[in-house]
Amino acid sequence: MTNQSKSRMPERINVGVSIFIRKGAQSLWENGIFQNCLYLVMLLKRSPRVKATYLVMGGGDSGPQDAERFLQDSPAPLIDMETALPKLDVMIEMSAQLNREWSIKFKERGGKIITMRVGNDYVIDIERMIFNLQHALLISGAPYDEVWTLPEYENSCAPYFETLFRAPVKLMPHLWSLVVLDREAAKLPDGRKFGYEPGRRRWRIGIFEPNVCMVKTSFIPMLCCEAAHRENPDMIERMYAFNTFKLKEHVAFAGFAQSLDLVKHGLGSFEGRFPFAQIVPASVDAVVCHHWENPQNYVYYEALYGGYPLVHNSHLIGDCGYRYHDFDCEEGGRALRRAFATHDENLDSYRATAKAFLHTLDPENEQNVRIYTQALEAVYTRT
Repeated sequence: MTNQSKSRMPERINVGVSIFIRKGAQSLWENGIFQNCLYLVMLLKRSPRVKATYLVMGGGDSGPQDAERFLQDSPAPLIDMETALPKLDVMIEMSAQLNREWSIKFKERGGKIITMRVGNDYVIDIERMIFNLQHALLISGAPYDEVWTLPEYENSCAPYFETLFRAPVKLMPHLWSLVVLDREAAKLPDGRKFGYEPGRRRWRIGIFEPNVCMVKTSFIPMLCCEAAHRENPDMIERMYAFNTFKLKEHVAFAGFAQSLDLVKHGLGSFEGRFPFAQIVPASVDAVVCHHWENPQNYVYYEALYGGYPLVHNSHLIGDCGYRYHDFDCEEGGRALRRAFATHDENLDSYRATAKAFLHTLDPENEQNVRIYTQALEAVYTRT
């Protein structure tokens, strides 16, 4: 096979997306990276240039039974790396990192390899190296044809990826579908539904930052709530900081929290991790968030889909929610108070704006299908 024939794109191609399968109970719906895989597969199945799409088991210590359980949830066939080698034309590295030896063999037979980076690897890698934590990204030396990442990482990660992986970087649309959220909401007990309910005299605030990396933590959202509470002590019924249960024992975090009037007044609650769609209908009226170089998040989309007031500092969600800028928690407090004063009155308009924006994220949106299809074609045309 000549180099020229190797690079010629077939009329329709077989594409694989790598996914990490471990031993024991596991579901395609359980975390963010799996949702990324799901949405990408949903899109690829609609591309006119894609003949078939597969989820490819990589890494992990899984066995056939683990794969069978996972397959029940999969919108695409699940195959192993050995089967993928002769079957695929393009492999997209997503949830499981590709083995270098396999990658070289795949390239030698004419395959194209794209790595899709959907996390802030620059910050994660630095933190884990400096603080001697378990590693995340490994530099395997796999020969990538292209790196796909998201607009939120244009500043912090795109140059990092380009130099590190020795491959061009392309910014791709973030994808989200209500399919996972609706699946979770269907589990709600009778009499409870997902969606904002107007008319409450005081609001219960939910903060959902994961607190596992500096890019998304509870500190600024807590201070936004504090600033709002100082101006209007009758506005907040409860502030729930989820994903902070383990932090309660940390001396610095405990001291920070106890310095807040909200906590002194008995309005702060520090909780564990819960599925958004299950906890919000019972406990939360509004969502306050903060990011640092991470402005595209599923929790934003979930809140918007439910019509919940979203107080945020993201520049990548259009005119949705109630925005403050950067790290300005005083402005965040004002945004929260503005939401409290106007949200019920403007709820129909809020929902309409959110619906229009969320449509731009849909994996089955024709524009998104076209962009990803053109990106696949471009990988073949590049010399």
